[in-house]
Amino acid sequence: MSGGYDDGQSTGLEIAIIGMAGRFPGARNIEEYWRNLAAGVESITYFTPEQLARGGDPPAMVAHPDYVPVGRNVDDCDLFDAAFFGITPREAEIIDPQQRLFLECVYEALEDAGYDTDRYPGAVGIYAGCRMPGYLLNVYRNPAAIATVGEFHAQVSNDKDYLATRISYKLNLGGPSVSVQTACSTALVALHFAGQGLLSGETDMAVAGGVAIKVPLFQGYLSHDGDVGSSDGHVRPFDAKAKGTIFGSAMGAVVLKRLEDAIADGDLVHAVIKGTAINNDAAAKVGYTAPGADGQARVIRAAQIAAGVEPDTISYVEAHGTGTPMGDPIEVGALTRAFGERTERRQFCGIGSVKSNIGHAGAAAGVTGLIKTVLALRHELIPPSLLYDEPNPQIDVANSPFYVVTEPTPWRSEPDGP
Repeated sequence: MSGGYDDGQSTGLEIAIIGMAGRFPGARNIEEYWRNLAAGVESITYFTPEQLARGGDPPAMVAHPDYVPVGRNVDDCDLFDAAFFGITPREAEIIDPQQRLFLECVYEALEDAGYDTDRYPGAVGIYAGCRMPGYLLNVYRNPAAIATVGEFHAQVSNDKDYLATRISYKLNLGGPSVSVQTACSTALVALHFAGQGLLSGETDMAVAGGVAIKVPLFQGYLSHDGDVGSSDGHVRPFDAKAKGTIFGSAMGAVVLKRLEDAIADGDLVHAVIKGTAINNDAAAKVGYTAPGADGQARVIRAAQIAAGVEPDTISYVEAHGTGTPMGDPIEVGALTRAFGERTERRQFCGIGSVKSNIGHAGAAAGVTGLIKTVLALRHELIPPSLLYDEPNPQIDVANSPFYVVTEPTPWRSEPDGP
């Protein structure tokens, strides 16, 4: 939308999304991403024996009956327009592909927002994170490259601490430059911090997002009983046949402003963030890597309160939805508990997970779901969550506020809702 914004419930703390960019498995940009989502495309790559040989997995491992030769890769992630950013070919070879590609992604998001940061008079901040930089192993396997650039520059070019500040340097961003690292929640925690930076006045515009590029590109994985890795390469959120998740590659960035500033500046507002919240499960869970129902329920309710939104006015939730037999029931249970504090309605709110389409993007998982939701708002269509036939027996869907969206569903505002 552009122009005025008045839903009768404005608090003055709203954040506007005014620009977006991303690359995802099977999609080089958000337009292709939306076409795939709306059509219910599962973007998955089955590696050939030749590709697996290039990927470096030992032949004995590839021949193992539990080896899964699939991936969720981003096309052309080995390419980079170094000259455009004033980077030499030798320097570009050393830089982690995540830092290279996210630099391009942030530039595209700012371009989508219509801003040249060399001429923008205010402060522009960036809050973002990435996955563990496996590319550094490639660099250290090339002693000649290390000898040319030096070990210090090799580390600076790959350590995830330098993701945000490299972009600030190359794109002339003078606001806060913060690398956020909270594993799978990285991109949405970055979004939360970006919003807080805008509301506190630390920055006038902010970029938030995340990137995850899995290196080497052509590697499958061994599936183990009880592990999170899907035994067949598919991700089936909330389904009885869910066998786990699969980690892949993706990246996304959104450009943010305080809503009142975006309106005053005549920006195109793609969507409005009413409120965010973060917390931690602490020790209230069965293990360190397990999710915690109490913590999730608290943070969901905190976000609703921060947004000033009643649960029974919410018509869709883009869930984490990893497709793990334990994680999905805990997440839906936490959502049910949080919604149940304010409503007794049943099966009025759709739920889905983009991981059924593109897999688990790790540090970029949150922004992939966010961009999906913004596109769904724009097109007034909720895309289907794939590979769902019957609910996980540990999920009581019938007595929850939720139903799994399995078909493209028109998304209209309720007459008396926001």
